[in-house]
Amino acid sequence: MAFNYTEFYAIHLVSSALKTNKYTHVENCSSSVSKFILLGFPYTWDIRMLCFSVFSGTYILTLIGNLCIICAVRCDHQLQTPMYILLANFSFLEIWFVTSTVPNMLANFLSETNTISFSGCFLQFYFFFSMGTTETFFLSAMAFDRCLAICRPLHYPTVMPVQRCIRMGAGCWACGFLYFLLPIYLISQLPFCCLNKIDHFLCDPGPLIKLSCVPAPATEIICAIYNSVLIFSTLLFITSSYTLVIRALFSVPSAEGRHKAFSTCGSHLSVVSLFYGSIMVVYVSPTAGNPAGIQKYVTLFYSVLTPLFNPFIYSLRNKEMKEALIKLFKTVRFRQRPGRNL
Repeated sequence: MAFNYTEFYAIHLVSSALKTNKYTHVENCSSSVSKFILLGFPYTWDIRMLCFSVFSGTYILTLIGNLCIICAVRCDHQLQTPMYILLANFSFLEIWFVTSTVPNMLANFLSETNTISFSGCFLQFYFFFSMGTTETFFLSAMAFDRCLAICRPLHYPTVMPVQRCIRMGAGCWACGFLYFLLPIYLISQLPFCCLNKIDHFLCDPGPLIKLSCVPAPATEIICAIYNSVLIFSTLLFITSSYTLVIRALFSVPSAEGRHKAFSTCGSHLSVVSLFYGSIMVVYVSPTAGNPAGIQKYVTLFYSVLTPLFNPFIYSLRNKEMKEALIKLFKTVRFRQRPGRNL
């Protein structure tokens, strides 16, 4: 029997199309996804154990560093000012921000399945993004506070009393946890069937949208718009605030005064640069434009390493915070001294 090249070529084209089209199998798969598999970092067991040790230490140092800042602000009456109250809130936020991802990531390093339930995935998604959004609002509030303190020093005590600072902090928390409700709701309503492997170490919108049984360009565009509006509006506000601060610093007659003001603002600008520089790589463009590898490692940087750097940045560049931390350590050491109560 003669070989029909036309028929063979047609069969080859159909087979290739079936392999490349991710939605053709949906009709043969009616079961809904009840859990997801986080692929994370598919390393060998030895490297995973090394990663577990490194990130466990990083997590513990992050908790200790941010708790020290909170305790220093709480115990030192000289730090009961709006700037340090916002900083204590920011450190408290960083503790929960890193806790929303790292414990689950550490458990996955020790596990072979790396599964997370459907509801658990979206809870992690909600808390991680809500706290990340709250962080942008707190960075904006801290920039606004420094702008008022440096540009209007005589009016600062009346314009920014402690009570108003507390209300502003509460507003940051409320807005942060309300902002991403719509995108999270839209993604949770997408149909997920058969495909349940997320090429990430957390439940991120980009990989989740790619797992949908049907294309979701509208949801993807809405997520990109929400991310872009949040990032660029807060970054513009922070940039505008520090532009005014820099202009005001040039009018300060004392070199010592300029150095003190700039050291305080420099700490905040360092944190802003680290945080915004990393999130813009992942979340400004639509999710389909970012390779999974870049997403994972950049997300790892701003979700794990940035909260670790923040206590060191604020404590090493701030004389008052260093003095308060030394006083706190001396107090703890004195209380732990044996025979003190004898």
